[in-house]
Amino acid sequence: MLRAHLMVILKAFIVLSSWICGYFGLKHLPLTIVGPINATRPVIVLLGAVFLFGERLNLCQWTGVILSLMSIFLMSKAGKKEDIDFRSNRWIWCVAGATLLGAVSGLYDKFIMRSLSPMFVQSWFNFYQMIIMTVICAFLWYPKRHQTTPFRWTWAIPLISIFICTADFAYFTSLSDPGSMISVVSLVRRSSVIISFICGVLIFKERNIKAKILDLGLILLGMAFIWMGSR
Repeated sequence: MLRAHLMVILKAFIVLSSWICGYFGLKHLPLTIVGPINATRPVIVLLGAVFLFGERLNLCQWTGVILSLMSIFLMSKAGKKEDIDFRSNRWIWCVAGATLLGAVSGLYDKFIMRSLSPMFVQSWFNFYQMIIMTVICAFLWYPKRHQTTPFRWTWAIPLISIFICTADFAYFTSLSDPGSMISVVSLVRRSSVIISFICGVLIFKERNIKAKILDLGLILLGMAFIWMGSR
């Protein structure tokens, strides 16, 4: 039982590290750049699944990986039009770190779901996550909250919690199936990039959309090839 709790605690640290990096990047970058970068996570998961779980890539899957890498290169070109240098911008590196840690989390999820139930992981993960974030906020946010980011209540806070918990439970349940492939599950999760991209265009009125649509199209095409190769 102790080993099971330690495994969930490690997951909480990985996920929170990814979230912290991702939220800092999201605060300072356009959503239409952050979303497509996050959408490359299945590529990392797929490569990790090859080395860790013995999954093998076929021609379709390799095509998807190459298309996704091409989209990142084109995205860096589009970012320069908004004075965003992918090599030197710290917030780009934050998003990249969040994407890498998110992929690590996905691979780790597949590992722990072999021996733990979805409800156990979900409930204790939320509990340990709350404890860790309470400590972080107590030392890093609370002393300087008035000068940096004072707390402001919004109904988005509980709604985000409900949506994340619901999505996570469905995710853990799918991974608990012995026949599930983490590369495919991760791919389905990242299809949410379409929603975030549309919100960036319609709600936040972000710029340089035509070039970013091409980048997003390449990522979605790459995801489609990975999906076809996984059938």
